[in-house]
Amino acid sequence: MLNPVTPAIEARLHSLLPAAAFRPDSALYLREPRGRWTGQGLVLAPANTEEVAQVVKTCAEAGVGIVPYSGGTGLVGGQLMAEGPVPVILSLERMNRIRDVYVAENVLVCDAGVILADIQKAAADIGRLFPLSLASEGSARIGGLLATNAGGVNVLRYGNARAQCLGLEVVRPDGTIWHGLTRLRKDNTGYDLRDLMIGAEGTLGVITGAALKLAPRPVGVGAALMAVPSPAAALELLALAGERIGDGVSAFEIMHRQGFDFLAEVGPKVKQPFDDIPAWCVLIDVGLPAGLPPEAALEGLFEAAFAAGLVTDGVIAQALGQRQELWDIRENIPEANRRIGSVSSHDISLPLSAVPDFIARAPGMLAGIGDFRINCFGHLGDGNLHYNVFPAQGRTRAAYEDVRPAVKRALHDLVHAMDGSVSAEHGIGRLKVDDLERYGDPVKLAMLRAIKAALDPQGIMNPGAVLRQGR
Repeated sequence: MLNPVTPAIEARLHSLLPAAAFRPDSALYLREPRGRWTGQGLVLAPANTEEVAQVVKTCAEAGVGIVPYSGGTGLVGGQLMAEGPVPVILSLERMNRIRDVYVAENVLVCDAGVILADIQKAAADIGRLFPLSLASEGSARIGGLLATNAGGVNVLRYGNARAQCLGLEVVRPDGTIWHGLTRLRKDNTGYDLRDLMIGAEGTLGVITGAALKLAPRPVGVGAALMAVPSPAAALELLALAGERIGDGVSAFEIMHRQGFDFLAEVGPKVKQPFDDIPAWCVLIDVGLPAGLPPEAALEGLFEAAFAAGLVTDGVIAQALGQRQELWDIRENIPEANRRIGSVSSHDISLPLSAVPDFIARAPGMLAGIGDFRINCFGHLGDGNLHYNVFPAQGRTRAAYEDVRPAVKRALHDLVHAMDGSVSAEHGIGRLKVDDLERYGDPVKLAMLRAIKAALDPQGIMNPGAVLRQGR
């Protein structure tokens, strides 16, 4: 059983840490972006790895739970604990140093609290690219992004966060420090502890530092928005883009007209690319080496796709400003969704060939539950859809609270039946613990629990996230 933070424990922490480590205004750390839960806890913000280790060791000795807090942008409740004994919330916001940059090695080493946009800028300053990119990059911190194995728009070309990390520094649940901050590309010396910690959502330790892989910056970048007659045509367009442009395709995003309608209804205001918005369109982003103009590559792709009946209209960016206008549409859809207020949001992945069938089957299944608007969009290049269900026009999500569980259950059952995953890039957190138990392979669950018991026998690390507490 865990113990709550008591005045005696708080006094002990005050004796170990400077006053700057304590956050008296805790409200910011006790809510999540969708406003569905409120957390609890004593908020601490250590300045370095040694201070993190002192906090963790103190909590381990007292049997107090620890909730690691990064940028607070997670959507599955992994960064807050609403029930149980009051924990310590361990914020990494003051650990925001870029420690070293190794230009010749294409490696950047930083604290876990560095904001993603700052890492991207540091890479750009030396003519390199850190390709992890997502809507919350202005506030999300690299420790949380690694802890959740974040995805984003460039997974098609560069992989998830896991693929962009060489080494980690981690404070273990007993307060000892694992110095795994290697810059090696090859190191076959036992179990891969880096990959074990990445995606563990803070349940096995606190990531305090990371060695990150940088990439060459493409000389030519471009984007195009192409109208497609169906998701099946979009999938064929993806294959055609791979054949013609190869690894130059960085992102391949599918968007339904409903997203454009939401932007027109509630904002943010964006420049609409078509007079008549198509039912489906695809945003393609490319990054090419010198000598290969991106506009020409995209024009050639459009011509071939049009001849094959895969596209019906298109806009090809002729300048960086136009490219950003196209991306503004995609990047502002989540904010429009938030303003509308979803009944139930779903971060799912499917085998690529199953995506069109899922999109065709899901609306009819939901019609048997209620009257909804559906905004389906996401990273078609890696099979990750954000399939979000909204109230009918003129109604609010409060009117649908009684059917929300049925919506989620029906969609997740369908995803599972089609060999997909109910958590593609957002993680399990606390929101999807039931889903992991329902859909997870029993042997996998047993292995996860064995790892948790071995590395965190007291269960103090992010209690109740990923695995149910006490199971």
